[in-house]
Amino acid sequence: LDAWTTADGKPLSDGWAIEDGVLVRTKRSGAIYAENPFEDFELEFEWKIAQGGNSGVKYRVQFYKKGVWGKPGWLGCEYQLYDDAKFKTPKPLSSSGALYSLYGPGENKKLNSLDKFNKARIVVQGSRIEHWLNGEKIVSYTLGSAEWRERVMNSKFNDWPMYGMARRGHIGLQDHGDPVWYRNIRIRHVE
Repeated sequence: LDAWTTADGKPLSDGWAIEDGVLVRTKRSGAIYAENPFEDFELEFEWKIAQGGNSGVKYRVQFYKKGVWGKPGWLGCEYQLYDDAKFKTPKPLSSSGALYSLYGPGENKKLNSLDKFNKARIVVQGSRIEHWLNGEKIVSYTLGSAEWRERVMNSKFNDWPMYGMARRGHIGLQDHGDPVWYRNIRIRHVE
């Protein structure tokens, strides 16, 4: 856990653990963040989530003095992790692999059952972003494009017109109250 910190930069002390080589969110304690910020990168990880669970991996995360609901907080683009089977008809913008609240995954999305790990990849190169799930590219977007700006203005992030536009930021693992497991987390800088 040495490469991860709390939101205020302190070492992890509770709520996240390594069990049998797997990073596990064990109890409510807050999101954790990669110690160093990243600009252009490729992040690969395997994940699974508890039944009914909701979580996410955020990237290019920045601190906002006035975040969501007027409270200070960390905001960034989010690769959604979700138990899609929780709903008979999952909402695309909050289903697994989505760029939460902005871009739903394509029809080629293949999500494993809850007892199996999924393989995810996030590719961030300048303003071009891709989300991959189990070997398939399921989301692709361009930060700052007309489509991007329209989607942000029609989302819960409309009070932050520069939302997601930072060229550099932290990677964060969300604590949304549900158990979630990560393994084989790898990141590399890309140019």
